[in-house]
Amino acid sequence: MSDATAPAGALPLRRLALLAIPAVIIGIVSALILFGLEWVADQLEHYLWSTLPATIDVDPGNGWWIFTLLTLSGVAVGLVVWLVPGHGARDSATTELIAPPLKLAVIPSLVLVTILALAGGVSLGPENPIIAINTAVLVALIARLMPKVPTELILLLTAAGTIGALFGTPVAAALVFTGVVAALKSGGALWDRLFLPLAAAGAGSVTMGLLGGATLTVNVPSMGAMQPIYFVEGLGVAVAATLLGLAMVFVFPFLHRFFHGLKYPIVYITLGGVLLGVLGAIGGPITLFKGLSQMGTLVDDRANYDAGQLVVVTLVKVAALVIAASAGFRGGRIFPAVFIGVAFGLLTEAVFPDIPISLAIACGVLGVVLVVARDGWLALFIAVAVVGDVALLSVLCVIILPVWLMVSRAPEMIIHPPKVLEPARS
Repeated sequence: MSDATAPAGALPLRRLALLAIPAVIIGIVSALILFGLEWVADQLEHYLWSTLPATIDVDPGNGWWIFTLLTLSGVAVGLVVWLVPGHGARDSATTELIAPPLKLAVIPSLVLVTILALAGGVSLGPENPIIAINTAVLVALIARLMPKVPTELILLLTAAGTIGALFGTPVAAALVFTGVVAALKSGGALWDRLFLPLAAAGAGSVTMGLLGGATLTVNVPSMGAMQPIYFVEGLGVAVAATLLGLAMVFVFPFLHRFFHGLKYPIVYITLGGVLLGVLGAIGGPITLFKGLSQMGTLVDDRANYDAGQLVVVTLVKVAALVIAASAGFRGGRIFPAVFIGVAFGLLTEAVFPDIPISLAIACGVLGVVLVVARDGWLALFIAVAVVGDVALLSVLCVIILPVWLMVSRAPEMIIHPPKVLEPARS
């Protein structure tokens, strides 16, 4: 198709090809910033949880050590939000995964509170803060270097590149942005409109892969030959996991109102850290951090966990996610939700051992992530990616339909600011 015959609203092919260059650059830079932030957090985490306890001869898995570090993490984050210019930027509980770009002046404080939370063992992921950091930096940078590139496009490409880097594949970003670009009024084929986000996401995921980024996949046997009963069993697991996720969503605004009703960040974030410390002492190290490496450990060591222990691990992580997200810590909710789904799947398989473990885990992840992310494509992708079994896709595509009906009209796991009513005009 020539530029002259392109659909109304679609970008001409020449312009699409030219914009692919900044799209790839944006994807690479997004991945590099993510890698840098996680590298710093990992270094601090290693010092706090390995080097320091070894130096003073303390077991880092000791309940008192876990309680102390999470409490101090709450104090540190609370001090930054209270005193540092920028105040840790927006409360992650009030923002979507993709939000309008922040001012550069608030980014240092957001970087600081994100690193402190990631290193301190808080049950939140980096997704919301890193997308906010990347969009602020790249919107400002590209606006200076390439002023003709629209701000909305930079925001879209940066989010795509960051999501590709976070999940290790451009497919995740493509699925997330299918709904976004389909809602736009611009013309042209869907793949034309996904071309630039996919270029950014591909560059981000490849860059992160070359840097040694972590993977979502855990080590479990594949489902095997399809059986009709799997649809019934999988639906049961997914429905139960969805109900667990909806319980989190129900409690979320009440806890958020309670914590923020204490007014001072140093008070309510410290209190959040204390509660997370208590939960961490109960659940142990497996329930700490964003949960990506921990879910792999949990699956590999599943023979050491009985059903009762898996109940404790699951419920502790549920409580930790809700408290961390409510108490003012900056971080995303998707990665901890994946851990909860994996733990719930293992619990189901422990109680009903005839269910294939890959099916149980995938359906657990599907239900919890669907509630937390409110994105069917992303939930399907993560559920399949976690178990690494493409044969499950057809089962999950059927199971997600009734589960989506449970979720679609329920409240989202996000705090919306109260609407201000304008005074009536006489």
